[in-house]
Amino acid sequence: RAREPESSAMSVGYITLGTNDLARAGRFYDDLFAEIGGKRAFTDDHMLGWTGPRKGPLFSVIVPFDKKAATPGNGTMVALRVENAQQVERAYAKALALGGRDEGAPRDRESALGFYGGYFRDLDGNKVVVYILGWKPSKL
Repeated sequence: RAREPESSAMSVGYITLGTNDLARAGRFYDDLFAEIGGKRAFTDDHMLGWTGPRKGPLFSVIVPFDKKAATPGNGTMVALRVENAQQVERAYAKALALGGRDEGAPRDRESALGFYGGYFRDLDGNKVVVYILGWKPSKL
């Protein structure tokens, strides 16, 4: 059985996704993160950032500094870890209600880590997963 690393000398400090419409991205992520306990941490002219209830990396969206169009990377994805399956399902549903695009409804991904997640693309096409580890299906 695979294990999640207990500690590491290296850690992620922040995540940045590009956007072509900062106000629209701000509304999307304000509403999405409110669903799972996150809140806006800062606002500036080119970048917005959010934090969650646990210590962890800052999540941000940015208008590219080079003034070129923001485009999602192929194979690039942001993974947002939450507390329980209900938060996964609520965040996934909220993302779709806000105009996000389905990339895989919440379900058990049959991982040795007990990975339960729902995948979507935000309004700029960036792929995001909301997930938990240690999930066990309930017995009926």
